[in-house]
Amino acid sequence: TPAESHARAVWAAGRGARFLDGGIMAVPPMIGAPDAGGYVLYSGTRALFEEHREVLAVPAATRYVGAEVGLAALYDVALLSAMTAMFAGARHAFALVADAGVDEKEFGGLLAGWLAAMAPATAGFGAATSAEDTTSPAVVEAGDAALLRTARERGVDTALLIASAGSVAGA
Repeated sequence: TPAESHARAVWAAGRGARFLDGGIMAVPPMIGAPDAGGYVLYSGTRALFEEHREVLAVPAATRYVGAEVGLAALYDVALLSAMTAMFAGARHAFALVADAGVDEKEFGGLLAGWLAAMAPATAGFGAATSAEDTTSPAVVEAGDAALLRTARERGVDTALLIASAGSVAGA
């Protein structure tokens, strides 16, 4: 957590050491594979990061996110939170089609492609851009209602949908 990062930085400084925090955004197959897409987030003193950048880049690409020591941990948790919600949504999608006789491999390919196509939209979910959202609340409400009705009809838990209702429009 960011608070733990701060505590570690204080501990290190008290012993005369410099501290750079990191958050690993890679799974084991991505380590040491430069084109696999994994990276490690770093925060703390930029000079310390730059001094050790070559060594830090050995396991995966590096991303310096700022001087505030807790930022790498915060980014890590925020990105993992989005991933967790995405995986929950994928499990929900598979639950919806589970007994419909669909080919799971084919559906999985459609799901992966759809998520990849929608991923760029997430860059606009920040507070600065959500004020510019022109999505009609009525359209979002109707869409959410259809998702809930379908889940209930299929006997799939609606907790995930209820928790995220309206989130597509930034509500």
